[in-house]
Amino acid sequence: MKKILYFTASWCQPCKQLSPTMSGLISKGMNVQRIDVDTDTEYSAKYGIRSVPTLLLVDGNGNALGRLTGNKSEQEILNLYNG
Repeated sequence: MKKILYFTASWCQPCKQLSPTMSGLISKGMNVQRIDVDTDTEYSAKYGIRSVPTLLLVDGNGNALGRLTGNKSEQEILNLYNG
């Protein structure tokens, strides 16, 4: 099953702006895994995350299918997910 890896950080202002959008999508049933880049460096290194927020769509095996960087609208995120 595909899911979105949501790379974020507590000090990141665009991440704070994106947070309500992501919470809304999660409440609508979107499969999202939140990853703090400061505490989970393994995932950040694995997927080459260099800036936050980054949304990475992965398949059930963890293969990257698409990526968005920066504060995005709900529709942009839905387009990535439903691609």
